[in-house]
Amino acid sequence: MEYIFEFFTVFLIICVFVLIRYANFFKSNARVLESKIDSLKAQFTQDSSSYRSREEKLNQDLFSLRSEFSRSQEIVIKRENDLENKEKTYLEKIKTLNASVEQEVEARRKILSQKKSSEVRIGNIAEKLAPFLDDFEFDPEKCIFLGQPIDYISFGEDEITFIEVKSGKSQLNTKQRQIRDLVKAKHISWKEFRII
Repeated sequence: MEYIFEFFTVFLIICVFVLIRYANFFKSNARVLESKIDSLKAQFTQDSSSYRSREEKLNQDLFSLRSEFSRSQEIVIKRENDLENKEKTYLEKIKTLNASVEQEVEARRKILSQKKSSEVRIGNIAEKLAPFLDDFEFDPEKCIFLGQPIDYISFGEDEITFIEVKSGKSQLNTKQRQIRDLVKAKHISWKEFRII
């Protein structure tokens, strides 16, 4: 029993020694862990402070952007209103100008119509007076006035001439051009019609 007691005592001493060793190991690990925890706490505090300063800066930037956006919206709304007012003003001016243009066009149509009417009357007068002008190269007594589609036929000694009198920039109409072309192509014939 004595051996058991000694064995038990040695075993206890070894256990105590092992426990002390483990206690020192855990203390050492605890110190390392405490230093890591302190380091993490310091880093967390620093990061938290950095985060707060970034958050404050972001909030300031956000507030600044909102203010700028609000001012920009006000400017845009003001410009839209100005543009709408200008558009209304210009549309009214365009409407007024269109009315003026329509009146001017109508007035010019009337003047043009009167001018054409005057030209036609002057042309009719010129057609009837043409044989009595110095430049007329045919004998008026041998000219017969038709008026339509050819103004005169001159019965000269050697030839019969179709005469169309024109004034200004007037042109032959389609029927007159057709008659001219038939005469030039010598498609003229004589017919005698007898009434019984």
